[in-house]
Amino acid sequence: MRFWTTMGFLALTLSAAAAQEMSNGEQEYLNSCAVCHGVDGKGDGPMADVLRKRPADLTTLTRRNGGEFPYWRVYATIDGRGLVPEHGDREMPVWGNQFLPDDVKRYGPYGGEAVTTERIHNLAGYVQTLQRQ
Repeated sequence: MRFWTTMGFLALTLSAAAAQEMSNGEQEYLNSCAVCHGVDGKGDGPMADVLRKRPADLTTLTRRNGGEFPYWRVYATIDGRGLVPEHGDREMPVWGNQFLPDDVKRYGPYGGEAVTTERIHNLAGYVQTLQRQ
């Protein structure tokens, strides 16, 4: 019995350590984006084949942008609240609207907006780490 208790404790400790090593951006990406864009960001998530338009390969954004990561375009695309509907259809959720209600409920109107903004910055920063030349 003692062996199994020790093994269970060790497994919980390792899981907690692994979670602590994961950045907020990576956690948010895995929770919100990987289902469509895939764990590695290549546009091959489990939902990719059922969408009308295949999700973007996020690993090539820098290469497709002349060697510079388009941070603010990525940020605006994730947020989605400032994009103009007349500029075309949007398959991707408007994450700013998705995140905000729960963040406002938890942190109030000003704190909620700040937390939503930070979540989107974390996501954009994580997408930047996925870049492959």
